[in-house]
Amino acid sequence: MTTPPPLAFIYDRNVIQSTQHLDMRLTGCRNYADRHGWVVADQWIDLGDDALEEARPRFGALLEIMRREAPFRPVICLVHNWSRLAHDGGLRSALQTRVALAGGYCATTFDESDERSHAVLVGRGDA
Repeated sequence: MTTPPPLAFIYDRNVIQSTQHLDMRLTGCRNYADRHGWVVADQWIDLGDDALEEARPRFGALLEIMRREAPFRPVICLVHNWSRLAHDGGLRSALQTRVALAGGYCATTFDESDERSHAVLVGRGDA
């Protein structure tokens, strides 16, 4: 049985009203997923104050769908760069852990990934 291609969940956050940079980042994520043969599930964007807090409504919605899809195929939270999760390292790590616990891993359009470290975290890999 062939494993279906990875499912990419594009995530971003935007505090300011202008969406010009946001649109460029989202396009970059879609292009990156396409180059890697990943299927894009959709995009989730937290806006305004929601983009600054740990309890992000759109990120939470992404995780719910990711949790349902993870048993069937690889699932990836794709962001333009790590700061799209959070500038603060502690918060970013907490969000990455939530993705890992949902069965996925995070990747950036700069070829960075936490796949191996999070596989170890959730007991699916070796150290």
